[in-house]
Amino acid sequence: MLAPTKVKWRKAQRGRMKGTASRCNKLAFGEYGLQALDPAWIDTKHIEAARVAMTRFVKRGGKVWIRIFPDKPVTKHPAESRMGKGKGIPEGWVAVVRRGTVLFEMSGVKLEVAKEAMALASHKLPLRTKFIGRPGEVG
Repeated sequence: MLAPTKVKWRKAQRGRMKGTASRCNKLAFGEYGLQALDPAWIDTKHIEAARVAMTRFVKRGGKVWIRIFPDKPVTKHPAESRMGKGKGIPEGWVAVVRRGTVLFEMSGVKLEVAKEAMALASHKLPLRTKFIGRPGEVG
């Protein structure tokens, strides 16, 4: 699972996911990509499940880039505890994804294979996505 090795602060505030992504919203490495249509927090388990689904479908052919990284700690109170008593302990890590962010990229495979692999990966994610490609490659 992805997680940062060292962080400056142990707990972070929730923040907002308003608006569209102004960075990481275009393909940078591969020929095809998976772009977010909704804002969401994506957990480390979601990223790993999507990556495994893609690499298994292409039978470890081609190359996959993960463009998001879970660097935000999420805290949680224990079950059946009373209100107050502070913020809670860190439970896991999430990547904050805004609308338009490219989540995964892929190259070295055919268009049909990439489309199907990205479709399988999108089923593992908690948001709506769209398949994109470089101009001239995807109609």
